[in-house]
Amino acid sequence: MPNGSLEKHLYESSNTLNWRHRYKILAGVASALHYLHNDFDQKVVHRDLKASNILLDSGFNARLGDFGLARAIEDERNSYCELGVAGVPGTMGYVAPECFHTGKATPESDVFGFGAVVLEVVCGKSPGVKIQLGDNLLTLVDWVWMLHREGRIQEAVDDRLNDDYEVEEAKRLLLLGLACSNVVDGERPQTQTICQIIAETLPPPHVPPFKPVFTWPSLGVFTYNSLDSAFSNTTSSSRI
Repeated sequence: MPNGSLEKHLYESSNTLNWRHRYKILAGVASALHYLHNDFDQKVVHRDLKASNILLDSGFNARLGDFGLARAIEDERNSYCELGVAGVPGTMGYVAPECFHTGKATPESDVFGFGAVVLEVVCGKSPGVKIQLGDNLLTLVDWVWMLHREGRIQEAVDDRLNDDYEVEEAKRLLLLGLACSNVVDGERPQTQTICQIIAETLPPPHVPPFKPVFTWPSLGVFTYNSLDSAFSNTTSSSRI
């Protein structure tokens, strides 16, 4: 591809990738993922969605590359499981948490990877790199979620853009990235909804102020607040 990979433009180029190109790239990736999951002859999960596997043509249109880990899913199934393989296929920071327990790739796990890419493109930070905040090291998604909780989500936007971006578009994408990064796979938006949110035919997704807590087997959506409340109620009951 004439313009190489998205990763190159985010981290290696001397020229900052402008906002119009960033938004266009994410729209293209969402469309490609929707095609794989819904419109291809057979449903396909990519399994390794990340910036280095997103290639750009001369017009900065996105193309998904490196289908070495991609697998087709049979019609009666909704996941792909590769038994006997040590570890989990994919790249840390982009792999959905449930994959480490199930060993299965699903459309929902691809959406998690897309969420990581969305946050990476908007923030200009790799999902695999920890962010220093005081004495704490946070993942990219935890950092953005904290800013969202504090009403400061706009501060997550890549400083290199020097405020040359559309504020409402940035907020829309950051909320979408968090929604796709939900640790509960059933709470992640489907690709059709993702495409509509990016196209602004649907409003930004509702994202709770506290990041849900991952549990396995999945028990639905829990936040740190709801767990604290449940613990308090249990403690109170035990005292009766």
